Amino acid sequence: MQKSPMTLAGEKNLREELNQLKTVERPQVIAAIAEAREHGDLKENAEYHAAREQQGFIEGRIQEIEGKLSNAQVIDVTTLPKVGKVVFGVTVDLINLDTDEEVTYTLVGEDEANVNIGKISYTSPIARGLIGKEEGDVAHIKTPKGDVEFEIGEIRYGEEG
Repeated sequence: MQKSPMTLAGEKNLREELNQLKTVERPQVIAAIAEAREHGDLKENAEYHAAREQQGFIEGRIQEIEGKLSNAQVIDVTTLPKVGKVVFGVTVDLINLDTDEEVTYTLVGEDEANVNIGKISYTSPIARGLIGKEEGDVAHIKTPKGDVEFEIGEIRYGEEG
């Protein structure tokens, strides 16, 4: 199985969520199930069924996170060689040549992507169109709204967060 790249920040966030699930939420739902059992007939006990459903969600999410962490290739972006090209982990300023609008994206792993905060997956069409480009290059990106040309502005390494 191929490893999936992930930044240190992405790994830290997943480990924190896993810890929260295992040390806080799992014990709470187990207690809720035990309390609901004390109320008697489980067939018509809504609290019991809700707690069991929540337990299933928590256990599923724990398994999902553990799988992602075991399959992650964690990359410390602060140690990447500064080769002047767009690669995984860099933050890049782009200028839309049609609108002169400037955007900044950080290329991250799939689980870390959140376009609302400027983090895009390295597998996204924009990222794939940028990888390997240098400052000043023009990237032609196919988007659902049509082709867009971006000029590569500044490329910064190690701005993880």
